[in-house]
Amino acid sequence: MPNEPHRYSDAEIQALWRTLRERRDMRHFVSASEADPLPDGLIERLVEAAHLAPSVGFMQPWRFIRITDCALRQKMHALVEEERLETAKALPSRNEEFLGVKIEGILDCAELLVVTLMPGREKHIIGRRMLPEMDIASVGCAIQNMWLAARAEGIGLGWVSFFDPESLARLLALPTGARPLGILCIGRVPAFYPRPMFEDAGWGKRLGIGHVLFENGWPDEAGSTPTAY
Repeated sequence: MPNEPHRYSDAEIQALWRTLRERRDMRHFVSASEADPLPDGLIERLVEAAHLAPSVGFMQPWRFIRITDCALRQKMHALVEEERLETAKALPSRNEEFLGVKIEGILDCAELLVVTLMPGREKHIIGRRMLPEMDIASVGCAIQNMWLAARAEGIGLGWVSFFDPESLARLLALPTGARPLGILCIGRVPAFYPRPMFEDAGWGKRLGIGHVLFENGWPDEAGSTPTAY
């Protein structure tokens, strides 16, 4: 193997790949009342990991709200449940099957964070002039960092996106222009799923590299490979 001067050690590279392969979107948590407390400083470390993520134009659009009020957690769960039922209605052929899938752990997890886009994003135009959605992409990078850091520490993290953004924004009294993108459930888990939960449940499978890597254009035979629900 070439001696790359900036290369990490084999052990470090293997650890990185293990974390990438074993990261999971977790929905099943050990009840916070039954689990040991989370490690000291864990939430701060996860937010630090998020804050190390790349962002277009270095705008750092992510903001995090830590939910410690039990009544507020219950209201957030109600919003998610409402959207879960609406999503089921949009899947008439697999309605009952979808309703049997656990999509969140809001009432069980030890910690709850809401990730939002900051207000005033329109002032940041570098990299966003033609692609304004790059602020969302930047937040996605931040959450991925958190996911990997949590997995490395043996802690589960689940990204919940089943909610009406405007309703959640009102519930959290977000400033005008701020937009919630995710509810993050964080806590100890009984076990990490061996494969993504929706894959195990038969909702899809990971595509091969040949389905996602093309050369010099989009081949006719590639298609769009949509998942039909």
